[in-house]
Amino acid sequence: MKSERLKTELITNVSHDLKTPLTSIINYAELISREAAENPEESQTMREYSEVLLRQSGRLKRLLENLVEASKAATGNLEVNLESCEAGVLLSQAVGEYQQRMEEKALELRVSQPEEPVRILADGRHLWRVFDNLLNNICKYAQENSRVYLTLEQKENKAFIIFRNMSKYALDISPEELEERFVRGDKSRHMEGNGLGLSIAKSLTELQQGQMEIVVDGDLFKVILIFDIMD
Repeated sequence: MKSERLKTELITNVSHDLKTPLTSIINYAELISREAAENPEESQTMREYSEVLLRQSGRLKRLLENLVEASKAATGNLEVNLESCEAGVLLSQAVGEYQQRMEEKALELRVSQPEEPVRILADGRHLWRVFDNLLNNICKYAQENSRVYLTLEQKENKAFIIFRNMSKYALDISPEELEERFVRGDKSRHMEGNGLGLSIAKSLTELQQGQMEIVVDGDLFKVILIFDIMD
């Protein structure tokens, strides 16, 4: 436990230390990109270099932000306000944000939920972040020209929010390993991302007194969120 705490503190401190020089790099990358765009006489190579610099510095910024969020979520160092939330409404809003991106990936989205509202005990901000991470994960790793199923079910005093998709990569890895931070970089360097998305989603779910389960069946990838129903 002490080792895990020290590791988390190190990640947080290093991330903050890197933030200042990275901000400067991004600012200058934007200036270079703008200069290249405004001067047609500049070489095509210079413009391509500036685009790569801006894209990769932005990617590094997102990684650092995710590192800090993962550390805070894993240690419970986040403010959590549990209240009654309508799960179906939040899920529909999150789906709306990703509708166009899924269409661009040729993913057919199927959403199923009860007609009656399903109210759960959660923090709306953190639950939105969980949905956002899981949908982003689907957009990155789902097999194109396949179906994605999002299902909201109520069984007795529990709500089950299920995300299902077919993976475009062979899932030769256990659910436990998928939940670990950085497993994406360690196991599959040809894939996008850094393996933080699922780790953050799991930590945020547990902070809201919920559960997150991952099921792998061949190329089928399924995430199940479980929350208490509000009376």
